[in-house]
Amino acid sequence: MNKKVLVTSVLSLFLLSSATSVLAHPGRTDSNGGHTCWTNCAKWGLEYGEYHYHNGGSSSSSSKSSGSSSSSSSSSSSKKTTPAKPKETKPQYTESSLKVYVNDKKVDFTNKPVQYQGSNLLPLRDIADALDATFTYDQDTATIGLTKDKFKVTLTMGSKTVFYNGKASTLSTAPKVINGVTYIPVQSIKGLGATLQLNGSKNTLNIEI
Repeated sequence: MNKKVLVTSVLSLFLLSSATSVLAHPGRTDSNGGHTCWTNCAKWGLEYGEYHYHNGGSSSSSSKSSGSSSSSSSSSSSKKTTPAKPKETKPQYTESSLKVYVNDKKVDFTNKPVQYQGSNLLPLRDIADALDATFTYDQDTATIGLTKDKFKVTLTMGSKTVFYNGKASTLSTAPKVINGVTYIPVQSIKGLGATLQLNGSKNTLNIEI
């Protein structure tokens, strides 16, 4: 009877030892009961550098990594948005149907007058011809000169400051180039000794000079 018990105990220990050896291999475990395989990994059915537990549990690092990459991929795809279309900018000026008369004679413009920020602007060359005035343009200083008889008007592109016979004044808007055409504000014509009469209801401008 004692021999049977002894044999049974020895057999049980041998089987337990065999089962443990299948699940374990050399190497110290950490506080979590596992470690990373660096030696004879293929022998134990592991990949080189794979973290595992000696109790037969699967590697947690690989699953975490996989989950992390999946989450990252999902997050990345969700952040993709359709780019917004650029807003179309409308020009600040509009063509004007203003009718201009010089000494009761209608001016036929090659380029139409325009309105810019509430001010009427006239094409420089056309209005200078209609007023029988001469004009010059200095590219170095971007300065326009208008002369008629004893009167001289000096304007600067992009500036609201105007000089009437050398005396400074301020315009409601600056002269500017629109579609390759130089425009000057209507009020600057007064510097040539002209009288201006604007009729809003008829949309006409009468110039006496």
